[in-house]
Amino acid sequence: MSERVRTRPGGSARALSAAYDTALLDLDGVVYAGGEAIVHAVEALGAARAGGMHLAYVTNNALRTPDAVARHLTELGVPAEPDDVITSAQAVARLIAEHVPAGSRVLVIGGEGLRVALRERGLEPVESADDAPAAVVQGYGGPELAWGRLAEASYAVARGVPWFASNTDLTIPSARGIAPGNGAAVEVVRIATGAEPQVAGKPLPPMHRETILRTGAERPLVVGDRLDTDIEGAFNGGVDSLLVLTGVTDAARLLAAEPKYRPTYVDADLRGLLTGQPEVSGDAGQGFTCRGWTASVRAEALVLNRDRYGDEDGAGDPVDGLRALCAAAWTHAGDAAGRLETGKALARLGW
Repeated sequence: MSERVRTRPGGSARALSAAYDTALLDLDGVVYAGGEAIVHAVEALGAARAGGMHLAYVTNNALRTPDAVARHLTELGVPAEPDDVITSAQAVARLIAEHVPAGSRVLVIGGEGLRVALRERGLEPVESADDAPAAVVQGYGGPELAWGRLAEASYAVARGVPWFASNTDLTIPSARGIAPGNGAAVEVVRIATGAEPQVAGKPLPPMHRETILRTGAERPLVVGDRLDTDIEGAFNGGVDSLLVLTGVTDAARLLAAEPKYRPTYVDADLRGLLTGQPEVSGDAGQGFTCRGWTASVRAEALVLNRDRYGDEDGAGDPVDGLRALCAAAWTHAGDAAGRLETGKALARLGW
């Protein structure tokens, strides 16, 4: 079994905001949802900042500029400057600049965030495959993205023009529900051309590199709600992560996670930055215990029990039960994805 296979959530005697110098925070599902701040987010981030933690906001959404994102955060009560925001548009623009001559034309299929990022790298955004682009870049263009823009990308890519994508997230959350993301649009061009893009966004290394270059973080903590972008990105970058349960990942998916999707820490929301993280003790033989809860695997099912100390000293929090269940499920699965029955155990936690 690889040394990188995590078999239980980590513990920390210190508050995470003190143990790490920089929080690399995802936005949708972590700081806000549907444009509104998630409960406890404003207060928790304010306290972490006041305690000396640097807050950086890292998003795969290439549509908005850092200025626009910073304004939105400030309006929500989370003061932010454009330099605090790192986007996949910035990561892909740097990647393109490393592959084409300075001043090159780049065909843009996406929004203003991409155009601003390209200009920052000395590249010239263009609109047509007939403008002799040296590269094609594709990023989320919002619900108004015209079908003809995807055709324009296809014409250029079919001619052999190098193709880049800010990210390949298939979906994106919106106020009305889940909408197709940039990855869905990338699939259209892939089907039309048979080509494969170079991708910059989470969970791939170019995005992690961009965040470190722009923040100067020495002890970063990735904070996210998605296993397949935020947590996998931290895994690929070799840094620690905190999964918050305010977005798309539910408890069942977390328990079934393969190693690259297992976070260092798990907490209910961003208040987890302000506290230590309890240790999970025990082993597969006697069960795994976390502050009032004990989890084990019996007959290919997770079993969860409260011990007799469960009501003392604030113990018995359902998230502690989930931490114990993670240890039992991940240890049982080893370096594979879990396949255990989880329903009854999660029902004990109200999930």
